[in-house]
Amino acid sequence: MTQSEFGLFQERQRGSFIRLRTMIWLRWFAIVGQLAAITLAQRMYNLQLELGLCYLAVGVSIVGNLIAIFVFPENKRLNEAENFLMVLFDLLQLCFLIYLTGGLHNPFTILILGPVIVSATIMTLRSTIIIGATALALVTLMVFFHLPLRTEQGFIMRIADVFVFGQWTAITIAVVFLSLYARQITEEMNSMSDAVVATQMALSRTQMLNNIGGVVAAAAHELGTPLATIKLASAELMDDLQDQPELQDDARLIREQADRCRDILRSMGRAGKEDLHIRSAPLVEVIREAAEPHLHRGKDVLIDAFRDTEDAIDPPLALRRPEIIHGLRNLIQNAVDFARATVWIEARWTATTIAIRIMDDGPGYPTNMLGRIGDPFVRNRRTDRDRSARPEYEGMGLGLFIAKTLLQRSGAELSFANGADRASGSSKRRGAVVEVVWPRDAIVPPSLPKGEGIGENPSFKA
Repeated sequence: MTQSEFGLFQERQRGSFIRLRTMIWLRWFAIVGQLAAITLAQRMYNLQLELGLCYLAVGVSIVGNLIAIFVFPENKRLNEAENFLMVLFDLLQLCFLIYLTGGLHNPFTILILGPVIVSATIMTLRSTIIIGATALALVTLMVFFHLPLRTEQGFIMRIADVFVFGQWTAITIAVVFLSLYARQITEEMNSMSDAVVATQMALSRTQMLNNIGGVVAAAAHELGTPLATIKLASAELMDDLQDQPELQDDARLIREQADRCRDILRSMGRAGKEDLHIRSAPLVEVIREAAEPHLHRGKDVLIDAFRDTEDAIDPPLALRRPEIIHGLRNLIQNAVDFARATVWIEARWTATTIAIRIMDDGPGYPTNMLGRIGDPFVRNRRTDRDRSARPEYEGMGLGLFIAKTLLQRSGAELSFANGADRASGSSKRRGAVVEVVWPRDAIVPPSLPKGEGIGENPSFKA
């Protein structure tokens, strides 16, 4: 899957996911809270506030909300720049109110974290840095510049300087830490969501191809009769037009083209019937089907199968499920891409499990990345030395994730390692090693119990 195929997964496009109506409702809640705090501070605690300036700050928010409601449609989605301006406005308005009501001596200073966390959650890194830097700058200025809180008797309410410094330090640390925390969590959630969508698209594509095979088989069956009729009619015309060579040649051409259509439909119908009806196949054939697109790419792909224990039965059948074939195909593609000359695929089975091991003679996985193999958007295995392996392909780091997700859906467990870090039958197998292990019941189709088949053939007496 190339970058161009998934233009959906762009960080900047997430800005358009936020509705303007959502931001308006959040601002209404903030306005109600601000008005309640100002009213209680004045009437219950008799604090002397600059009410004109305070109500001016709140009024600007009210006017902004009313303009947004009446000017823009209800389903308006905000782009990155609009989101940035909305959050920046809320931050400046809140800081202005805090400046009017005591600066860092006001316990509501902690609310400055709200716009910063919102920006870290929904905006790009550049916008988040600007919002965070603005918040830190305004908090620092309010340490020295603010209107003091005064009681009814004119006394200034303030906390000790050491607590002011502690509050400034706590807010600074919270802005930095919570921004990084919220952004990291959001990015991982978005990456996983995008990768799951990509996995569903890949599986859907495979299932669509299988369905097309069934349609082709049905079409071949339905068109067989009319083609046979055309062929019969053209043969009779050839007999009747022996005295008209030109028309007889036309009838012969019709018959030849009908034969050609028959051959094409026969080959297409055979493939379609295989996809439609053959739900299981020998394990080695399932592996070969998964590896088929990569067998002629200039690398040797060697497939071997053997039992692990003496009590294991003969080579088992395996379900030809789309997720199994597509998942194995992605793993084999990754091995072929990075192999120097050879890829080994070993199928092993016991009485209870079936395992497939894929090995190559390439550089292997970076040691520091082994714990992250199979996570979405991980592309570190490809070094500058290996870019010539697939110059036409620039992936998104989803191949192994898709393979892992699809195979786990089928009941498999995957493990990733390097051949140099584990025992290997050949010194050449020092590249990447992927092992897929299924419980036998998860991949082998059920069979009829003995004695419950179609019964014995009756004997006939002469």
